[in-house]
Amino acid sequence: MSENKKTSISLVLGSGGARGLAHIGVIHWLEEQGFEIASISGCSMGALIGGIYAAGKLDVFEHWVRDISKVDIFTLLDLSWQKNGLVKGDKIIATLTELVGDINIEELPIKYTAVAADIANEKEVWLSSGSLFSAIRASISLPLFFTPFHYNGVDLIDGGVLNPVPIAPTFSDNTDFSVAVNLGGSIKTLNDAETQVSLIENKPSSKLDSFLARFKSKAVLHNANEWGAYDVVNQAFDAMQSTIARQKLATYPADYFVEIARNACGTLEFHRADEMIKLGYDTAQASLTTLKNNE
Repeated sequence: MSENKKTSISLVLGSGGARGLAHIGVIHWLEEQGFEIASISGCSMGALIGGIYAAGKLDVFEHWVRDISKVDIFTLLDLSWQKNGLVKGDKIIATLTELVGDINIEELPIKYTAVAADIANEKEVWLSSGSLFSAIRASISLPLFFTPFHYNGVDLIDGGVLNPVPIAPTFSDNTDFSVAVNLGGSIKTLNDAETQVSLIENKPSSKLDSFLARFKSKAVLHNANEWGAYDVVNQAFDAMQSTIARQKLATYPADYFVEIARNACGTLEFHRADEMIKLGYDTAQASLTTLKNNE
């Protein structure tokens, strides 16, 4: 590789709710090593982090999300009172648009694709033009939590339903390597003491946590056998995405992988930003040593 030319990367950012904050740490590691992120494909939280990075505003978003436990995030949850989802998502998108700016994907300095799912027709939808935050809103439409997003005449939901780690949009990229970040990795088991500490550290601490607690059973240890409805849906969705991701990655492997355990944090535990960003950075450092050596 020429000394004057950076190694270019196609970065694939998977879905996984708040675990997606680990994407920020992965991006920091890649940048520190001098890699050029020339293309991003993402779904759900991967689409959100990737789109904000492509817009050049990741530092602004990171500052905001690291401080999220100190703000009244409950006000961002605009209840839909509809059968097809708990939250409309308009306030969240409006807040992010205010942070980042209203921008079209065509204006981004790097190639970007958000992946959503047209569940009625059982197919992926690749969003690579038009409003950035419309594409993100479509891609993050977590079933039961967000209402589906009506986009170009079609109701779209979270891309992770069909493809949690969307590598295919990068196939035509003229980059040196592809790096995929899978947030549905194997479960890491905590011992009883660690589990107790985790439950204490993550007890409800904001209006958001109290609000979500209505939909969850009381916190229990990992060896308990009774879950609330929210836990069942959340665990089922994570397990489904993990299975699909393994199948997709086996068929269309990236050059390099970063894998985050799917129980690293809960889907909606955004107050754990510091922890997740560090986990992403540390995992990238451990997983991508070969990439650095091959530069």
